[in-house]
Amino acid sequence: MSEMKTFAEFWPFYVREHSRPGTRALHLAGTLTGTALLVGLAATGRWRWLPLALVPGYAAAWVGHFFVEHNRPATFKHPLWSLAGDYKMVACMLTGRMNAEVERAHDARAEAVAAE
Repeated sequence: MSEMKTFAEFWPFYVREHSRPGTRALHLAGTLTGTALLVGLAATGRWRWLPLALVPGYAAAWVGHFFVEHNRPATFKHPLWSLAGDYKMVACMLTGRMNAEVERAHDARAEAVAAE
């Protein structure tokens, strides 16, 4: 993986790292649960419990990466882009565009490998 300088360069890599539907489903469940907890805790003023909102998202994502996708989460090297990628992936999944994103990312990678 070459050093990525923009989120636009990171996104296809992120998509390829989430190729399996099971990984994406775990991310979706974890992200939506974590976001709901975050909103609920903020709305009730239970600020000291806010860090717990991170647990469902990270737990589900890491299970997906280690046991479904068999790769290392991108959050270790690119934490902010991974967070943005996760929310973009969730938005794509909820709008039915994620399968096309996966196909496009794999096609672009295949073209890059062929050009080498």
